[in-house]
Formats: sequence, structure tokens, C-alpha cells
Amino acid sequence: MEFAICNETFGDWPLEKSLAFAAEAGYRGWEVAPFMLTENILTWSSGKRNDYASAVREAGLELVGLHWLLAKTTGYHLTSPDRQVRVATAAYLRSLVQLCADLGGKVMVFGSPMQRNLGEGVSQEQGSEFAAETFAAIGETLRACGVKLAIEPLGPQETNFLNTAEEARRLIERIGSEMVGLHLDMKAMSSEAKPIPELIAENRDLLIHFHANDPNRQGPGMGTLPVAPVLDALERIAYRGWVSVEVFDYSPGIESLVLESIRNLREALARRD
Repeated sequence: MEFAICNETFGDWPLEKSLAFAAEAGYRGWEVAPFMLTENILTWSSGKRNDYASAVREAGLELVGLHWLLAKTTGYHLTSPDRQVRVATAAYLRSLVQLCADLGGKVMVFGSPMQRNLGEGVSQEQGSEFAAETFAAIGETLRACGVKLAIEPLGPQETNFLNTAEEARRLIERIGSEMVGLHLDMKAMSSEAKPIPELIAENRDLLIHFHANDPNRQGPGMGTLPVAPVLDALERIAYRGWVSVEVFDYSPGIESLVLESIRNLREALARRD
């Protein structure tokens, strides 16, 4: 298990300062929200991509991949009944696959709750059909770039589509690609009826990425959700992917979020041992 952190945690800090602080804190991976890079990734040059990837490497970190794939974009939607919108969405996702590969990343997490919500009159079955079609359309690019797509279930307070690991699993099986797997998130799993360790065990065959946080939207261990049983469950399935810190409430401040999160993860590992 290696610990990573998402770049939006650092707000408007300069990149070099953010990378240095993350590395010094003990993180080994760096996960990227594309909207933090540029307003338009389609025009973000190869030179800027190379410079960014070099900065991450020089800080001693590994670029894990991308998340928040459709955040702060317009005109893209996974489950739109308008086929032209879905085609445009697939084209944009292919561009993100190339971006991920250019930066050295290996995984893309699809959360983007607003851009997957089912619109009025769109059933769950239709949504699954539309989503499978859109994701299948990027399969060749995923294979060519060596990038995997991780589909993320999110709680009903965030979206009305893919609210459970089981629903995400059915969609992954419907797509039927070795380049598509499952992402699990502590905050999201806390909304399910099943205990988190059980969800992890049931989905060991598809799990390719993991986010550590708390239902209070801060870092792991900064709320009421115990971290040790979660890491223990990951260890029991021999999970060797990234455990990446993703927070949504930045009120504690950057330093506190970064340092408390990894301290809590390390302490949970120590208690588990």
C-alpha cells in the first residue's frame, strides 16, 4: 500500500511548494484533477505536460493518474439521452486518457456526479446503457495508452446514478473490458448498508484504486469513521494499489489536512500490525 494525495488539496499553492510539502509529509503519489492544470486541457501543450510530469518526478513522487474528469466542463454528460452529447463526452474522455498517459499516470477515476446524474425521464437501465456505450467508446484509447478507467460509486446525496458498489460492478461487467475496473471511496461507502470491510472483500477482483477520506468530507481519521478496519480489509485482499487522500472540506487548512491525513493512515497501519 502506497499513499498518494490529490492535487486540489493544495488550492492555490505553487506546484513546486505543493509537491515538496507532500513529499516531505511522506506521500509517494500525486493524483491530478484536470481543472487544476488549465481551463482547457484540449489546448494544454505537450511542453507544459512534460514540464508538469518532470516536476512531479523531481519531487520524488509518482503521478498516479486523474480524477474529477468532467468537473468544471460544459457540454459533456455520461447519461444524456442526446447521442451527440455522449459522443462528445467520449471524445473528451479520450483526450483525458492521452493527458493521463502524457503525465505518466495509469488510472482515471470517473466520479463526476453532476455529469452522470440521470435526467428527467431517464431510467436506471437507460442510464446504464448510455454509460456503457460511452465508456466502451474509449476502450481502444485506454488500451493503446496503458491507462485503466476506475468507475466510482457515489452516495445518493451526490448523484442518482451508480450509488453502490454493486451497481458499479454491474456496469463494469456490462462494459466487459479489462481496462475498466472499480474505484472505492471511504466517504461514499459509508452511505451503503453493508460494512466497508465487506464491500472491499466482495469487490476484490475489480478494485483498482482507492480514496481515503471521511464522511465529514475531510481527511481519513479526521471524523468518526475508523481507518484501521479499512486498511486491514485492504491488506486482507492483498490490495497493492494506491490509497489516495481526497478531501472536500478544506476548512482545516492545507497543512492540517495533508499532515493529519497521512499521520492517521500511518497510525491505523501501526494499530493493525
